[in-house]
Amino acid sequence: MLRAVLDTNVVLAAQRSRHPQSPNVEIITRWMAGSFVWLVSEDVLLEYAQKLLEKGIDPLRVEILVADLLQYAEEVPIRFFHFRHYPVDADDVAFLLLALNGDATHLVTYDEHLKDVGVFYPEFITCEPLPFLASVRADVTP
Repeated sequence: MLRAVLDTNVVLAAQRSRHPQSPNVEIITRWMAGSFVWLVSEDVLLEYAQKLLEKGIDPLRVEILVADLLQYAEEVPIRFFHFRHYPVDADDVAFLLLALNGDATHLVTYDEHLKDVGVFYPEFITCEPLPFLASVRADVTP
């Protein structure tokens, strides 16, 4: 089964979307249907909540999302801290650590800096939502 880290910009795009067939909304919907494992850590959950609230997402929606993640996502303890290549943006550290510690298959982001760093980490695929969604749709692993 696919194991994904979703960058905050992907989560924000899903929360802001008004179209039910948005790829970002579909990613969340497919996660809730059990199509892939969404990996989270304490730091990433905190960033989701802070950034979503800063961007004006309804606090009740943020609370529901975080509660769903706490209940249904896989929380990963961060034990391994070594980087082959450090990201330019310090905010990206939490997502890289989560992908490495959580044995992610994918790190899903719109962030060019994070995608650039991804080439140093062949353990997982760093991509935008559409290629990830194509992988989720194609994955037939029980």
